Amino acid sequence: MHAEPARPVKIVAFGDSLTAGLGLPVSQGFAPRLQAALIAKGDAVEVINAGVSGSTASDGVARLDWSVPDGTEAVILELGANDMLRGLNPQVTREALTTILRRLSERHIHVLLCGMRSAPNLGSDYARSFEGVYPELAAAFGVPLYPFFLDGVAADPKLLQNDGLHPNAAGVDVIVARILPDVEALIAEVRKSRSP
Repeated sequence: MHAEPARPVKIVAFGDSLTAGLGLPVSQGFAPRLQAALIAKGDAVEVINAGVSGSTASDGVARLDWSVPDGTEAVILELGANDMLRGLNPQVTREALTTILRRLSERHIHVLLCGMRSAPNLGSDYARSFEGVYPELAAAFGVPLYPFFLDGVAADPKLLQNDGLHPNAAGVDVIVARILPDVEALIAEVRKSRSP
């Protein structure tokens, strides 16, 4: 008797231009590359790209319900970079991310929260306040934290597009390789929580 094929885990990558794949062919963006990497490792998954360029955390609140459709089991939450680039008060970012996390929790959707670093020119006080939002919210909601979405890519010109901000295709592959173990752990949690 053959085992039933596993029902794919439905993941939404919910973020800004870093998730959306700004400046890249669709197939080279974060969501399709992550899906390809997971499938290559034998994981049955569907990764939906819900990245919108220019999106702040508050914009994320406004589009959360239609961006994360019913049936979604996990969300990779990557927002806040545009808040930081605009120098928004970190409290605004915190409140918006809190709302998103609360609403996803109410829908019993697993979340991997992705942190963001502050640009050096914003000063150490801003950096401390902004960067502190992510670990504090991860602890408050009991969700895993991937500390820095651009880990291994930021400030490396070989992995960035000409704007110095957005990853190129090679940069996306580095992000995917580094975040993969955390996403695999997220998928394992989803499968564990499915009713038998």
